[in-house]
Amino acid sequence: MPLNYGKLTALALDPIEKKPLRRFHPGSMVLSVGSFGCNLHCPFCQNAGIAAAGADIPTEDYPPETLVQEAVWLHSRGNIGVAYTYNEPLVGYEYVRTCSALVHEAGMYNILVTNGTIAGKPWRDLLPLIDAVNIDLKGFTEGWYRKLGGDLETVKRSITLAAQSCHVEVTTLVVPGENDSDDEMRALSGWLASVSPDLPLHISRFFPRHCMASYPPTPVETIYHLADVAREKLRYVYTGNC
Repeated sequence: MPLNYGKLTALALDPIEKKPLRRFHPGSMVLSVGSFGCNLHCPFCQNAGIAAAGADIPTEDYPPETLVQEAVWLHSRGNIGVAYTYNEPLVGYEYVRTCSALVHEAGMYNILVTNGTIAGKPWRDLLPLIDAVNIDLKGFTEGWYRKLGGDLETVKRSITLAAQSCHVEVTTLVVPGENDSDDEMRALSGWLASVSPDLPLHISRFFPRHCMASYPPTPVETIYHLADVAREKLRYVYTGNC
């Protein structure tokens, strides 16, 4: 059993737009839960306090049945289900899968916010339980992904498979000097459009964090410009953290 099974570092009733999801039940609320750990080591991590943490971080025990009871109880406050988010939820795959089955039995939705770094079979096995997913596409070069400890083709496969199974939105955090060129955004948005031109893309602004605390934030004008570039291929492009 994973060290983080049922051990939550964060639990909040959030607007669904914060996941971010803009085209899945807009205006609703979702019970958002996070544990600790990640399978990448992004130097720009915006939530390193839990994503880069280990088992010594303070947690609260939430067995799957308890979490689902909380989700059902919050229905009267507009809650539509459970969002697995904050850290990388797929490092707690077993917990997510067990909770997701119970959430569906309760007639509610499962939402996953993930970097998409997962092998094909467990991803295919999980997707029937997931109603909406936001996948971080951290850039569009293998060199950048190698720096992060990941693999671009794996994430592309995760996006493609998810798009065949549930509602999908994609987020790209733009880091100055790393993944902020027009050419890279054209390649990224062009590939997403080949999956579906209706896939929403969220282009998000980097702020100095973690191992890149000395970097400048992404200029706001860069985010708006790259959003216009992405709109050459995609119908739904949103800007974030601006």
